[in-house]
Amino acid sequence: MKIVVLGAGLVGRPMAMDLANDPQYKVTLIDIDQSNLDKLPPEMGISTKQADLSQPGSVQKIVRDFDFVISAVPGFMGYETVKEIIHAGKDVVDIAFFPEEPYDLDDLAKKHKVRCIVDCGVAPGMSHILVGYLESYFDVLENAVIYVGGLPKTREWPYEYKAVFSPVDVLEEYTRPSRIIENGKLVVKPALSEPELLNFKPVGTLEAFNSDGLRTLSKTIKAINLKEKTLRYPGHIEIMRILRDSGFFDQEEKQIGNARIRPIDFTSSLLFPKWELKPGEVDFTIMQVYGEGIKNGKRQKLTFDLYDEFDIISGIHSMARTTGYTATSALRMLIGNVYTEKGLTLPEYLGRDKRCVDFLLKELEERGVIYEKSLVEID
Repeated sequence: MKIVVLGAGLVGRPMAMDLANDPQYKVTLIDIDQSNLDKLPPEMGISTKQADLSQPGSVQKIVRDFDFVISAVPGFMGYETVKEIIHAGKDVVDIAFFPEEPYDLDDLAKKHKVRCIVDCGVAPGMSHILVGYLESYFDVLENAVIYVGGLPKTREWPYEYKAVFSPVDVLEEYTRPSRIIENGKLVVKPALSEPELLNFKPVGTLEAFNSDGLRTLSKTIKAINLKEKTLRYPGHIEIMRILRDSGFFDQEEKQIGNARIRPIDFTSSLLFPKWELKPGEVDFTIMQVYGEGIKNGKRQKLTFDLYDEFDIISGIHSMARTTGYTATSALRMLIGNVYTEKGLTLPEYLGRDKRCVDFLLKELEERGVIYEKSLVEID
């Protein structure tokens, strides 16, 4: 079985390594940057190729010799990459989290008889899968909430934060309005709004704020109330709000001396070095997804809790583990024909199929990524 992983970044490399641990898979990793490819342990036997996947037609040419594809390219080129993979007639799991609406890919994927799973990381990804499961479990899903965050275990003043994924995407969480469902209707609220303090084992108190992470859930899930909130250490919201409201995240150019510059570019150049997660630095991923609703005439609350840390043995950061292993588990699900539906598949669609959910949870647990499930009756 020949598998190609497109993109050798923070998540791409661990995915290739996870797949290469299975002797039945021959894995190839592609990236434009040779230095990313050189970071692979040579003993893993992963083939590498340096290529510019942004060039028209390059993706089709590369993937045509493989059986399955995982796309981990940057978000801005994710949509076109998946489109080319579909044109090549290859089943694909995507974690690029591209900004375009994915629905247009459905007809194309069905035409080429391709299984295409998008947004298949941790959040979006498992968060959406579990919300899909909640919707199928309850007779009436009243409330569904996603709390999620990736944080450094060691808190350092002043930000107490490190970017465990693209810092540019992080800044969008502080500026992009959040779309949530309230009383069955789509509502738009400012980023960083409705802060609340919550206690999570084993971390302690974290603060949560509205973020724009529902993506397709706002259209596909029947829930009275539905929202996603990002988790940070207490105090982080206020710092980001001050920067945002002072104009440091503005995208319109301003004249500064003899130069014109976007404030967000200036801010990024200062923040990103401070937010860089260093090799061996311990991060953790924490997520809670719960639903409240009616089941057999009784009100219940069903909760999934995740806490995962940096793996000292493999040297793989938690965000890479929780994101990447979701995608590799989904690929194994396709390879084993556990899921056979042709066309575009959103993660929440997988959540409606208990076999898929059980398969994914088992695969993740085998890799040390464990979702604890609890069910209680409520008044």
